[in-house]
Amino acid sequence: MLKDFAKGFEANDFGVETKPSRRRFLQGGAAVAAGLTIGFHWNAGMPKVALAAAGTGTDSAGGFVPNAFIRVGTDNTVTVLSKHLEMGQGVYTGLATIVAEELDADWSQIRVEGAPADAARYNNTAFGPVQGTGGSSSIANSYDQLRMAGATARALLVDAAAVDWNVDRGGITVEKGVVSHAASGKSATFGDLAAKAAAMPASVASTVTVKDPSKFTLIGTSVPRVDGKSKTNGTAQFALDVVLPGMVTAVIARPPVFGGTVKAVDDKAALAVPGVVKVVQVPSGVAVVATNFWAAKKGREALAVEWDRSKAETRGSAELLAEYKALAEKPGLPARKDGDVAKALAGAAKTVTASFEFPYLAHAPMEPLDCVVRLDQTGCEIWAGDQFQTIDQGNAAAAAGLKPDQVRINTLMAGGSFGRRANIVSDYIVEAVHIAKALDKGTPVKLVWTREDDIQGGRYRPMYHHTLTAGLDASGKPVAWQHRIVGQSIVDGTPFEAVMVKDGVDGTSVEGASNLPYDIPNMLVDLHTTKVGVPVLWWRAVGSTHTAYSTEVFVDELAHAAGKDPVEFRRAMLTHHPRHLAVLNLAAEKAGWGKPLAEGKARGVAVHESFSTFVAQVAEVTMRPDGSVKVDRVVCAVDCGVAINPDVIRAQMEGGIGFGLGGVMYGEVTLDKGKVEQSNFHDYRVLRIEEMPAVEVHIVQSNAAPTGVGEPGVPPIGPAVANAVFAATGRRIRNLPFTRDMNV
Repeated sequence: MLKDFAKGFEANDFGVETKPSRRRFLQGGAAVAAGLTIGFHWNAGMPKVALAAAGTGTDSAGGFVPNAFIRVGTDNTVTVLSKHLEMGQGVYTGLATIVAEELDADWSQIRVEGAPADAARYNNTAFGPVQGTGGSSSIANSYDQLRMAGATARALLVDAAAVDWNVDRGGITVEKGVVSHAASGKSATFGDLAAKAAAMPASVASTVTVKDPSKFTLIGTSVPRVDGKSKTNGTAQFALDVVLPGMVTAVIARPPVFGGTVKAVDDKAALAVPGVVKVVQVPSGVAVVATNFWAAKKGREALAVEWDRSKAETRGSAELLAEYKALAEKPGLPARKDGDVAKALAGAAKTVTASFEFPYLAHAPMEPLDCVVRLDQTGCEIWAGDQFQTIDQGNAAAAAGLKPDQVRINTLMAGGSFGRRANIVSDYIVEAVHIAKALDKGTPVKLVWTREDDIQGGRYRPMYHHTLTAGLDASGKPVAWQHRIVGQSIVDGTPFEAVMVKDGVDGTSVEGASNLPYDIPNMLVDLHTTKVGVPVLWWRAVGSTHTAYSTEVFVDELAHAAGKDPVEFRRAMLTHHPRHLAVLNLAAEKAGWGKPLAEGKARGVAVHESFSTFVAQVAEVTMRPDGSVKVDRVVCAVDCGVAINPDVIRAQMEGGIGFGLGGVMYGEVTLDKGKVEQSNFHDYRVLRIEEMPAVEVHIVQSNAAPTGVGEPGVPPIGPAVANAVFAATGRRIRNLPFTRDMNV
């Protein structure tokens, strides 16, 4: 789905060229005056690539810049420029591993920096003309591209050595950052050859071939994370760490209900707070600017704002849910229609029906939204954990009255996001630009959203209601499946709508349901898209966060109704989906499925595909005497194609399980007359460390193209635990979070 994003874009949507040529995309270095201009063509599955070099380039320190993704320093460091945001998912390490593998660099040489905002060179190939991170696409869209970038740099270093030593390049080897020629006894480091490689004439470049995977020495191994040390010793820089001369800090008073606007402001008390320097009205509310955060916060508390609620959303969660349930009684727009469901249900030996409720969910990253903006005569400069550089660049330019190329973005690491930083209106970026416009030219401003700001006035995973009905024949085999979904569209009113909404159906609302892998001859999935004034956004694993839960819990209900083992029941319906079946079998085997457990303990299983990654999980739970559940152990099997770094994969599965478990057990944003009732972690619970189960991750060995792991660990954990609770108690949990139906 992500690969279709660009089809709906026009050049003026974000102020970027919509169809940059492949040559322009790959040419030049990053942040250098002169770069190696390379035009090469790559194709997954075709390792031999013709390379035509039009020159070489250096950076300001005389280092070698072979292409837009690599910089080789005279100090022998190799810097990889990451076009993707590092927000804890390990992407810096994964992307650097791909480059280092083809370059034959030593891992100790490797450094990583965020690439500048430049969609012509750094677009996400899954998104089209947009530079951004999301959809677990970072490794998948960069794998072939970075392999070729690394192989190209290696070839030019070898050519430089061959010319310098007057030897045949065929006798030159590269290993761990050292270029050697055994016959002559000559050797040199990359740093030694940097200046010579930068001066190579275009005619020296030759055909480049990427490695056969059997020769990999780094890919498939668990090299240390490149961001681990800096995050441990505190030197890693996040937006909150940025301090610039003369910088001020701002917070914003936003409407208490969505759709509210400012009617009147009395700022006298706020301006009297020591440290407050200005009060600025911006489109989203009223900003208080001060010399430090505490003064800005106290100034905001002293503001007297009268809000206009005439166009605000005033419905509460109960009212919305009642409307959703009423809609679920009527047919929706079809997202998938196989066979004749009505006829098959009418002739079924047994029918089963269940309804599920899913609340709004906050992203609640550990680092809430923040950024620094400076406007001066040269343009606009931004420091942020930026997830959608192209979109943010265009929106910032529009807010500042500039052209997109006058906006420079310094992409820093982010303390989590889960989709929150990738929003189409660039809310926090645009707010900071508006504040900077009201300040003296050149005054940098740091905008800080508190956790309360984001939980009470942010963007959310939509609320959904699902109703499912299935029919079984006399042998217990499913013959019909009807799945109705009711909820908001994430992409409604955005440039993504043109390609992600087809025949009125938002693909993000039905993904994981419309592509259900089970062999059921008659299947209908339909959708009602609601109009609600609550801002919504993709949340880690997007539609699969609710569809995996409803489908996998319901499959378990069907297995029970058929009197069959849940794993065997699934196996029988996955004969045409070998990758689903493989992870299911591996997880069941490693978990000891079928082996007896102590009294009060039980296992549950779920399998799901999201973002082309296949995950199965078996959860082992203990039911306490007070009726609460403790998740003791989770066995996870994952097939993500070529495993770039097994440790990162395991970490992301573990993190996804913890994140998803907190969401299904506690996560809930509720509205009372349009106002969000939760505010921070005391009433928007996340999983606590003592609640984290023991997790085992087993990676399926695969030669398939690599896919993502940042999100696919999330969807299966909820249904696996719910199915285990049923196995232990006979109780089905259909309304989330678990706190609605049971003690946790």
